[in-house]
Amino acid sequence: MANAVKKTGGLAGVVAGDSAICLCQAEEENLLYRGYLVGDLAEQGSFEETAWLLLRGSLPTAQQLKEYRYRLQGLRTLPTGVERILQEIPSKASMMDVLRTGCSALGTFEAESPITPRFEIADRLIASFPTLLFRGKIPAQALQEESQAGYILHLLTGKTPVEEHRKCLDVSLTLYAEHEFNASTFTVRTIASTLSDFYSAICGGIGALRGPLHGGANEWAMELLQRFDNPDEAEAAILKMLAEKKLVMGFGHRVYTTSDPRSAIIKQWAKKLSATASDGYLFPIAERIETVMWREKKLFPNLDFYSALAYHFCGIPTPMFTPLFVFARITGWSAHLLEQRANNKLIRPISHYTGPSQQNWTPLNKRVHHE
Repeated sequence: MANAVKKTGGLAGVVAGDSAICLCQAEEENLLYRGYLVGDLAEQGSFEETAWLLLRGSLPTAQQLKEYRYRLQGLRTLPTGVERILQEIPSKASMMDVLRTGCSALGTFEAESPITPRFEIADRLIASFPTLLFRGKIPAQALQEESQAGYILHLLTGKTPVEEHRKCLDVSLTLYAEHEFNASTFTVRTIASTLSDFYSAICGGIGALRGPLHGGANEWAMELLQRFDNPDEAEAAILKMLAEKKLVMGFGHRVYTTSDPRSAIIKQWAKKLSATASDGYLFPIAERIETVMWREKKLFPNLDFYSALAYHFCGIPTPMFTPLFVFARITGWSAHLLEQRANNKLIRPISHYTGPSQQNWTPLNKRVHHE
């Protein structure tokens, strides 16, 4: 007989635990990291400040920030053994597979122990994840970049980034750093609740983010935008997609109802960068699609939609978009993992049973074949 429990598809609206890390305010359309508006952190702070805040619970002093940046710089290189493993991965492998494998390998060479300092692995992964993507083969000049945004851009573009691009990516990393009990974060917390090791939990987060319903929407958005030469062509195509009930990636959200508070911030950066981009005509195409989606479906762009354009205008290859999500969200994952450990209880929900009622056993020689 079915369990007499309240059920909801995808756990929508279900409160699954307490957290002091992030508040998604659906009605106010706001997002707070440890009480700070994400817009303030993105526009006035830096990704390193955000990482410190999420992990350690307060904003760093100027001296702490300086020392933290220096610390992250020194944690970027990989053990030779990890480099060898990564270099054996097929060249056509997904970038997310490279990150997942690299994280697991690093956890083997630098295993967590009972005496590992609390923030050591989190800082190590924040610093070295971009290096994992390049299988340890990084130019010495890139290691000199003071910020994570600068380091990532240097690796992705092969040259010292211009300040405007560096700042844009820094803002994006802050916007993507944390978002409450999303699928990957909840996966991390669930694994952590079993008292598994740090790396195993993070590998689970990467696996969850690899799914197209969680990560990857910005890659789909970029592919969509590049189909069109002008806004009118885009509008006609989007209307056709909607009529055929096809999904338009990058719109709507499971928490917010009228707007994503992060979207307007990254949209301004996409607009700013479009002014000097060779294919800046893509921005008005994106705006037209936004208009059509709201007019026809009351769906708004989420963070992924305009992030795609911002990344593109920074010269970042589209297959690298979802790994950038990981480079940012490792901070939130790590913060939640540590919070889970601090007041742990095994996460073990129940299901709503929809199978048959209790059956009588049928001897093997009396069973009837069913197609």
